[in-house]
Amino acid sequence: MSEKVSNVSDADFEQKVIKSDKPTLVDFWAPWCGPCRGMAPIIDEIAAAYGDQVNFVKVNIDENQKTPATYGVRSIPTLMLFKGGKVQDTIIGLVAKERLETLVKKGVA
Repeated sequence: MSEKVSNVSDADFEQKVIKSDKPTLVDFWAPWCGPCRGMAPIIDEIAAAYGDQVNFVKVNIDENQKTPATYGVRSIPTLMLFKGGKVQDTIIGLVAKERLETLVKKGVA
């Protein structure tokens, strides 16, 4: 995980995501999830490019079950772009870098 991507828990989700003054990409994942591990380097790469404009965080759904339930996460990886405390867009599953980058660009637009 790059230094531009941080872990967030149920306890600090509101402070670090909902109340953030920057758009935030949230990666709902689990260590046992193969597609999640496949997304990790893609997220790191995009975080390196856009980390000054967008926050990048990961929520481990095994350790934090309240937040994924609140947002209806049913499969992982689920990536949600939050802006102004609200979900702007969602991607589910392993996707190409270009698709994720397009989502992130919506946050900075």
